[in-house]
Amino acid sequence: MSNALKLSVPEGVPFIDYEREFDFPVADVFRAHKDPELIKQWLGPRGLKMDIDHYDFRTGGSYSYLHTGPDGVAYSFSGVFHTVRDNEFAVQTFEFGGYPDVVSIEFMTFEDLGGGRCKLIGHSVYPNQEARDGMAQSGMEGGMTEGYERLDELLAGARTA
Repeated sequence: MSNALKLSVPEGVPFIDYEREFDFPVADVFRAHKDPELIKQWLGPRGLKMDIDHYDFRTGGSYSYLHTGPDGVAYSFSGVFHTVRDNEFAVQTFEFGGYPDVVSIEFMTFEDLGGGRCKLIGHSVYPNQEARDGMAQSGMEGGMTEGYERLDELLAGARTA
């Protein structure tokens, strides 16, 4: 797959935008965001183990999980799903345990491009410029790129299975 992540970190505003096309239907990409067993197989950079405490991708649901690196260091993440419309849209909060009380709100739109392809469009809003800059400098772009490559691999394997 050769669909590149497009990440935009505009100067002077506390948000990050991203887009990523997939050579798979919206329903497949959405299901991979919804099903915790699939999430474990692609979310985050390669080499991290993911343990999910709970993951309820529905309006009013919530999530909590750990990513553990090969060095044994664990990173916790949690949030609430405020709005989820199947195969269309989701709004969630996102909090990294290493920076408690810094919560972002994320909007994800799943757009059908026709021909069995789709685009994921994201907009993440941070409480202040410092929090946004910290996220942008955290390795976010590399982690997202690897995660979406892993998602491509997962969906390609499902297609051939």
